[in-house]
Amino acid sequence: MARLGVNVDHVATIRQARGTKEPDPVTAAALAELAGADGITVHLREDRRHIQDRDVEILRQTLQVPLNLEMAATDEMVAIACRLRPDCVTLVPEKRQELTTEGGLDVVSHSQHLKEVIARLQQNGIVVSLFIDPDLKQIDQAFQVGTDTIEIHTGLYCDAPTRGAQLAELAKIEQAIHEAKHVGMGVNAGHGLNYRNIQDVVALGVIEEFNIGHSIISRAVLVGLDQAVREMKSLVAG
Repeated sequence: MARLGVNVDHVATIRQARGTKEPDPVTAAALAELAGADGITVHLREDRRHIQDRDVEILRQTLQVPLNLEMAATDEMVAIACRLRPDCVTLVPEKRQELTTEGGLDVVSHSQHLKEVIARLQQNGIVVSLFIDPDLKQIDQAFQVGTDTIEIHTGLYCDAPTRGAQLAELAKIEQAIHEAKHVGMGVNAGHGLNYRNIQDVVALGVIEEFNIGHSIISRAVLVGLDQAVREMKSLVAG
């Protein structure tokens, strides 16, 4: 059965909008854990627009489920990860002006740098995942640079304007999954998945973990975080 990782970034987004202490993403993570989340994901951005260093530090000390730290492959972030040693680091591309991560890493163009970063993180006992598009060239290069896992960017599938386009993107995801499994990498998925579109991806049957944030936090505003997590957990379980 696939695992559910709950991303609490958007709880921090609400907090930072007013510059106050609430709502606290650390508290949200604890509630998500109690509701059945198999892991917690946070993205510590270089501009600290939502998640702050203290959030990651407290989560590392208090979570009973794995902590997945999303971050750019920069010297600053690598140093933070090596100090805190989250259970997993997911390396993602990052632009200062983007509303959310816009696509997967270009592993082909940055292979040497990523290989060095991955090795350093792994030497500190951290499982490494690369957030990449369902592109076979990127899958192959991800294997070459030594990552443990990939997280397939599902954004194009989620944003597809027609059912036909959606199915075409789903086929790319399925092909990418099988290629990654063939070479022995773990496979996660995330970005844009919600309560309506996740079923087809779950039905592929081989994704190990789904990392979902925006749709869960959005639903939690209306029905509460406990119910929102439990409903998504049920969908991920198939």
